[in-house]
Amino acid sequence: MYKNSSKIRMGRVALGVLAAVFAASVGAEEASEPTGLLGYMGADVNDTQFMKNLGLQFGGWINAGITYNANEPAGRFNGPVTFNDRASEFQLNQLYFYLQRAVNTEGDSWDFGGRFDFMFGTDAQFTQAYGSPRGHWDLRLMNEERFYDIALPQAYFEIFAPFGNGITAKIGHFYTIIGNEVVTAPDNFFYSHAYTMQYGEPFTHTGVLLSYPIDQNWTITAGGVTGSDTGGWDGAWDKGLGNWAGIGGVTWTSDGKGTSVAVTGTTGETSEQDHNNWSMYSIVIKHDIMEGLHYTFQHDHGFQNKAKEDGQDATWYGINNYLTYDLTDELAVGLRAEWFRDDDGVRVFSPGRPGVVGASVPGPSSYYAFTAGLNWKPVNWLMVRPNVRYDWADKADAYDNAGGAASFAGKKSDQFLFSTDVVITF
Repeated sequence: MYKNSSKIRMGRVALGVLAAVFAASVGAEEASEPTGLLGYMGADVNDTQFMKNLGLQFGGWINAGITYNANEPAGRFNGPVTFNDRASEFQLNQLYFYLQRAVNTEGDSWDFGGRFDFMFGTDAQFTQAYGSPRGHWDLRLMNEERFYDIALPQAYFEIFAPFGNGITAKIGHFYTIIGNEVVTAPDNFFYSHAYTMQYGEPFTHTGVLLSYPIDQNWTITAGGVTGSDTGGWDGAWDKGLGNWAGIGGVTWTSDGKGTSVAVTGTTGETSEQDHNNWSMYSIVIKHDIMEGLHYTFQHDHGFQNKAKEDGQDATWYGINNYLTYDLTDELAVGLRAEWFRDDDGVRVFSPGRPGVVGASVPGPSSYYAFTAGLNWKPVNWLMVRPNVRYDWADKADAYDNAGGAASFAGKKSDQFLFSTDVVITF
């Protein structure tokens, strides 16, 4: 449990930041089409002439929720499930702000921009540059709290070069292009995340990423990432910069935008000290079956040479299926079914939270998860996401752990989770 004084300090910080944002936007011109809470209050800072002249966009959200675990684990962890990994405990997952100047990709002249993101909450530890444990980008910015921390998931400079159809370059620290689910709470249908996102894919990179649209249907992306002891995944700024990995992909979108296929991946040496290969690819196919009915298929496959202490290689792979239906403009229902295979027992941990000393490694197993939920948006700036989820593992007791005193060892092979969260966008 957190100390009461620590809780009070965190609350004061959050309220102070919100008050500063509101105060800075007093006197702003009324937005013609408000999409966030500040816009509905007539206090959107983006409507000021200062922001418009500079082409800047400020945004953010608050994401908070709670999860009930039918196992009622003594360790209060929901096993390998993340980001809502705490049982029967309120979580302020994300207090999130960003400042961006998006480049104009439609013009025929050079343009410059960039973006900086800030996150406070229980999701921050998952989004830090923990692939470089010796780095100093955003690790350990807070030392008092067991679960609450700060992350700086994006800080990049962006350039548009008018060559051919236009090349866009990101230089700095940015979110990965790999996979389907993302860190940013408003951009996911479900509160909880798939195993593939947490254990099969990177979250962020540090490096250079180039994007080029071949035509209205095809786009290619390629670049180099560094600063990590895990093959260029979640790298920092000041350590491991001698090891570079490649990243890239190709995306096809149909003329009507109803179908898309994205194939992305990364490959490189593990680190400056470990020259064994670390690679993975992801295939994401999206299709609008009919009006309001959307289907997504995802397949990931990862490889790591000599990953185990005995010198054996490791592989992991999985398949995700998503089906969502828009009942109305404000209400949608969704299903997610997943199979994730940790073939050599090196990817999945219980609990899955970074920095938990003594977390158990359940061993080689397949993990299955079925999630059903609602996505309700009564107004543009509010989203509510109640979910029910069932997880089970065929060869591992990864759930119902007894906490650190018992080395987080699990006692069951399955669990039911009932959760709900809210997202309030500014």
